[in-house]
Amino acid sequence: MALKDYSDELKADAVALYESTPGATYKSIAADLGINRATLREWVLRDRERRGVTAAPARPASRPAAVASADPDERVRQLEARVAELEASERKLATERDILRKAAKYFAGETNW
Repeated sequence: MALKDYSDELKADAVALYESTPGATYKSIAADLGINRATLREWVLRDRERRGVTAAPARPASRPAAVASADPDERVRQLEARVAELEASERKLATERDILRKAAKYFAGETNW
């Protein structure tokens, strides 16, 4: 099997997508991008090493919608958690959109009919 040569930009985008996706796995992100799981893992580990990050940040798992609480402080905590979850989702979607835009621009340039 021949080794593929990926651009540094794709590597950085893939790592950013993985890091910004709560509950993501190497397998799920790699499948979305059409790359090998081990390749993505290696890119993430190299990036963390370059940044001096020793342990993986805590990755919150997906959770069901918050249940209404009678305690106002608990309700505020639930809403803050939901806002954080939505912001992370927005970052993921923005990263995916940027990757798709770059890919579309690349493939449009490759088409010389």
